[in-house]
Amino acid sequence: MPNPEEQMREIEEEIKNTPYNKKSQHHIGLLKAKLARLRLETEKRKSAGGGGEGYGVRKSGNATVALVGFPSVGKSTVLNRITNAESEVGAYAFTTLTVIPGLLEYGGAKIQVLDLPGLIRDASKGKGRGREVISVIRTADLIVLMVDVFEHNISVLTSELFMSGIRINTKPPNVSIARRSRGGISVSYTIQDPQLSERDVKGILGEFGFYNADVVIREDVDADGFIDVITGNRIYAQAFACINKVDLVEPEALKRIMKKLSDFDPLPISAQKGDGLEELKSRIYQRLRFVRIYLKPPGREADMREPMLVKLGSTVSDVCEVLHRDLRRKFRYALVWGPSSRFPGQTVGADHIMEDGDILSIVARR
Repeated sequence: MPNPEEQMREIEEEIKNTPYNKKSQHHIGLLKAKLARLRLETEKRKSAGGGGEGYGVRKSGNATVALVGFPSVGKSTVLNRITNAESEVGAYAFTTLTVIPGLLEYGGAKIQVLDLPGLIRDASKGKGRGREVISVIRTADLIVLMVDVFEHNISVLTSELFMSGIRINTKPPNVSIARRSRGGISVSYTIQDPQLSERDVKGILGEFGFYNADVVIREDVDADGFIDVITGNRIYAQAFACINKVDLVEPEALKRIMKKLSDFDPLPISAQKGDGLEELKSRIYQRLRFVRIYLKPPGREADMREPMLVKLGSTVSDVCEVLHRDLRRKFRYALVWGPSSRFPGQTVGADHIMEDGDILSIVARR
């Protein structure tokens, strides 16, 4: 009986060698489900057994950005140029052997930028301490895919991230799965002509031991997306590409590289010369999509000079956590003026989602 690693290799090879068409769709979906289940079980075993020493990074600032790329593409130079960090720089692979944090202050925000060890092929399987590196990437609010004009096969990076459960520039599929004790699998659709048939859905669920559940599919999801919903451990992160060392190639060559990476909104820079670094800072700030909140102490005027920056989708509870650890515990209610309120001074609870430009007054127990 092959061990799980051998089984996964065999399944990967079969998926690779099976032409995708209507007849093979169901079989490939089942193979992908089995592969995902084996990966999940393998990761759980390794976690329970205690893996190697990881990278401990204390999060700080308003958001965290991960510089992700191959060895020696200039991540350390970029970090040193845009933050207060001092990351060792060398003209050889694997200069960075640990995670180096730096602080970028821009637009009133304090942004933690992480210089990570280079990501290589099979990092998702643990090669080059890949699992430790990817565990840090999973905590980031934004990923900058660092390449240079000589090493720009970005598909290697995105493939390793995908196999590690990181989905870039996409949203969780609009699919719900509710397990129940009996009654079999019930599948309903709110779309026409879905990719996944009821047979596909039931087959994939069966690979994960689901035999009784209500499934509602509200968008045209494929097998990979449906498996993501079942596993429930995927990370959905924003990302863009940054092309370094552009001063070392002719404009026509750079144009070809930019076109090749057009799906990742590439930004050309020369970290060594400092070209494009201001644009990089601005891009990072814009892609983090901060929300400005103006605080109003009870009975006093709101401070409209210095907004508090929080991430898009933050709730009143999240704001409380940032302000003081005890504030969430003592929270009674809050008053909100601005875009997220139905009327000025609306009373809201801790789960109210804030919007840009809101004024917030928090009332707590004494």
